[in-house]
Amino acid sequence: MSQEEKTEELTGWQPYDLDRYAQELVLKYRLEKNVLNESHKMRMAVAYGLERFWGEHLRLKQDKKAENQLKSQYWKDVWDKLAIILKRADIDLPNDDVNSNLRNTTPEEKRRKEKEETEKITAMAKRIWGEITLPEQRISLMVLAQFCEALVWWTQRYKKKENDNN
Repeated sequence: MSQEEKTEELTGWQPYDLDRYAQELVLKYRLEKNVLNESHKMRMAVAYGLERFWGEHLRLKQDKKAENQLKSQYWKDVWDKLAIILKRADIDLPNDDVNSNLRNTTPEEKRRKEKEETEKITAMAKRIWGEITLPEQRISLMVLAQFCEALVWWTQRYKKKENDNN
C-alpha cells in the first residue's frame, strides 16, 4: 500500500485529543479527596446512555457535602469536554445550563426555582434523546467510552493515596 493510500485510509479516524483532555481533568481534580474515584463510575455509566451519564452530575449536586459538590463538578466538566470533543466531529451534544437564576429565599420562590429547573432538565433530556440522530448517539457513546477509559488510565497514574504525605 502506498503512502498516499495509507493517508487516505486514515483521514476518517481522529484521536480528538481524548488523552490530553483526560489528563487535564484528572490533574485538575487530583488533590480532591475521593473525586477521582468517579472516573471508574463514569466508565461504567456509559452503558446506561448519554442522558443518564449527563444526569449524574445533578444527582451528586443535590447532596450539599463539599466532596459531592466536587464530584458533581467533575462529571459536569467531563460532559463539557465531551461536547467540545464531539463538536470537532460535527456532533452538537446538548449542553444547556439547567440552573435557575431565580431567587430562593421564600417558600414560593423556592417552588418556582425548582419548577424552572425541572423544566430545564426535561428540555435537556428531550434534546439528548431527540436532537441527536441514532448514528450520532452511537458515535457519542463510543467517544465517551474511550474518553472514560483515558480518565481511568490517568487516574490510576496520578491519584494521590490518602496516606501519601509526600
